[in-house]
Amino acid sequence: MRFGPGGHEGPDRGRGRGRGRGGSPGEKIARAFAQAAFEGAKGKRRARMFRRGELKLLALHLIAEEPRHGYDLIRQIEELTGGHYAPSPGIVYPTLTLMAEMDLIDEKVDGDGKKIYSITDAGSALLAEEEAHVAEILSRLEGVSKMGEASNGASVRRAMHNLKSAISIRLGDEDKGSEKILEVTAIIDEAASKIERLK
Repeated sequence: MRFGPGGHEGPDRGRGRGRGRGGSPGEKIARAFAQAAFEGAKGKRRARMFRRGELKLLALHLIAEEPRHGYDLIRQIEELTGGHYAPSPGIVYPTLTLMAEMDLIDEKVDGDGKKIYSITDAGSALLAEEEAHVAEILSRLEGVSKMGEASNGASVRRAMHNLKSAISIRLGDEDKGSEKILEVTAIIDEAASKIERLK
């Protein structure tokens, strides 16, 4: 199954939905998105993990649990998928900015100078209205996680995604040859050396 723009099903959408083998419609959707994600990992055209507005709802759900930084959201979504998928900072941060402009979340700066987000009354109201939709999104991500658990090297892929996200966040604004880049490079080289020495 492939998905068109926005992560919706392609021309055959709706056919046979809820009939035949494969369980309930919700289970089929979760399985389809999970399969699409794994196909993308194998070099095929990658389907979008979220449909229009769904990343906003998921971020709102996670921020409602506790105030979070943008990087925390990326890591938490990554954990929900078993390490198989992590939204890019280029998608997450503009979404957070939009949510703040819509008064769904409150944006403050913590002691380290980083933005931290908390939910507003308007955000809580929207979350209550979309409770069923949020549950469906979480079910879909759980499907991706379970498929990852059934495949080889899932934990290694999770760790690699974590490393990629950490580097992207921490070094995104650094100049070439900066001290921080050199420090991160040394850490990665040391980790690679330890892996090579494993017996």
